Amino acid sequence: MLRGSLGKILLVALALALVAAFFGFGLDRYLTLSFLKESREALATAYANAPARFVAGYFVLYVLVAALSLPGATVLTLAGGALFGFWITLAVVSFASTIGATAACALARTLFRQAIAARLTGKLKAIDEGIRREGAFYLFTLRLIPLFPFFVINAAMGLTAMPLKTFYAVSQLGMLPGTAVYVNAGAQLGRIDSLAGIVSPGLVVSFALLGLFPLAAKRAVALARARRARNARKGPTA
Repeated sequence: MLRGSLGKILLVALALALVAAFFGFGLDRYLTLSFLKESREALATAYANAPARFVAGYFVLYVLVAALSLPGATVLTLAGGALFGFWITLAVVSFASTIGATAACALARTLFRQAIAARLTGKLKAIDEGIRREGAFYLFTLRLIPLFPFFVINAAMGLTAMPLKTFYAVSQLGMLPGTAVYVNAGAQLGRIDSLAGIVSPGLVVSFALLGLFPLAAKRAVALARARRARNARKGPTA
C-alpha cells in the first residue's frame, strides 16, 4: 500500500517536473510556426543526416506533448508533413498521438482523478451522458468532430469506466481522418520554394480540406446516428 502510494507520488512529481521544465526553459517557443519557418533548412539537414534517429526523436516528443497536454501538437503535425512527407508522418503521428492520448487518459484515471473531476464538472457531465447513451461511438464522434479540446477528452475519459484498450482503438480510428488532413497540409507547405507556391493547387486544396473536413465529419456522424436510431427502432429481426 505504502509502496503504491509512493510510486504515484513519484509519477505525479515527474509529470509536473516535465511540464514545469517545458515552460520554465521556454521550450514552448520551439513548437511554433515561426520557429518552424526559421529552422526549416536546419531541421531538413538534421533529418537527412540521420533519418531514423530524427523520426524516433520526433515520435517520442509527440508522445510526450500529447501525454502531458502540452501545446504544439498541431505545429508538430505540420512540421512532420513538411519534413517527412505524407505517409511517414501519417503513420508516426497516428500512433504517437494515440499513445500519448492513452497515456494522458491513464494519468487522469490513476493520478489526477480528483483534481480533474473538480475542474471538468460541467464537461464531464456532458461526456458521461454521451458515453451512457452511445458508448464507444460517442468517443469516436468526439475524435472525429472534437466538441471539446483534445486534452479535455483524454482527461474526462480517464474518469469513465471505458477500458484503455477500447479508448486506444477508437481514438486511433477516430483521429485518423483529421490527422491525414493536417499532415497533408504540412506536406504541401513543405513543397513551397517561392511565393508562387502559396497559390499552388495542392496547397489551396489542402487548406480547403482543413475548413471542409469538420463540416463533412459532422454530416457523416449525423447520418451514422440516424442509421443507428433507425436500427434501434426496428429491433432484432427474427
